[in-house]
Amino acid sequence: MSWLILALVLWLGGWALNMWLAGRKESRAIRIAVPVIFGLTLLLVWEALVNAFGISPVILPAPSTVAQTFAASTDILWTDFQQTVVKGALRGFAIGAIAALIAAVLIDRSAFLTRGLLPIGNFVAALPIVGIAPIMVNWFGFDWQSKAAVVVVMVFFPILVNTVQGLNEASAMQRDLMRTYAAGYWQTLLRLRLPAAMPFIFNGLKIATTLALIGAIVAEYFGSPTRGMGFRISTGVGSLSIDLVWAEIAVAALAGTAFYGIVAWIEKRVTFWHPSQRG
Repeated sequence: MSWLILALVLWLGGWALNMWLAGRKESRAIRIAVPVIFGLTLLLVWEALVNAFGISPVILPAPSTVAQTFAASTDILWTDFQQTVVKGALRGFAIGAIAALIAAVLIDRSAFLTRGLLPIGNFVAALPIVGIAPIMVNWFGFDWQSKAAVVVVMVFFPILVNTVQGLNEASAMQRDLMRTYAAGYWQTLLRLRLPAAMPFIFNGLKIATTLALIGAIVAEYFGSPTRGMGFRISTGVGSLSIDLVWAEIAVAALAGTAFYGIVAWIEKRVTFWHPSQRG
């Protein structure tokens, strides 16, 4: 009963503190503090409820147990991070993003590709990853190459669609003005249309950051060397090492948040002129 009371007190206390902060004048510190306090409150309530109901670690380990496993398994977690995030997700993201930007320019120059490739892109984007991953593993092997290939397929079309839409963002009047200055296609593309498309391009890149990590992890379920987040989660569930599974999930969440934050930070500096980035 005492643990239940503690969980209720922690929840109400965190709720009241966040309500108080939300009513204060908005600042950078408050924008950071509100989600941090909310997250810490959830972890503390989770800890209290696990102890209150005596939940087995095999079912749901307490955050303190996960933290201990995390600290004791940093070498394993670092190896898995390198295999999944650095080799699979980041390389696949880079290849997919570059290919999507090149394809967007080609589509922009060809009405045939505009009418033919974009519908196919919507079709491919709807394909389930569990159907793509085994094929890529069969084609490219069990190492990071097959995971990167899955990531390329997942990130290519969201970036492509957003880039194509962004290239059409410049108005007809702006394009006519460039023509009056005798600007050719590439000059207009580099000096007008690409800068105008940057908010759309970064929107696609931010969507792709989460898809890349998800794709790399899920692909490892269908074949992987004896390392990687997906491999460790799969074997951890099989051996009932649920605390290690949660530690891997924590690493994936931190990596995904950092990846998204880096892209958003770059966007803010590249598109500082856009109304969405103004204070």
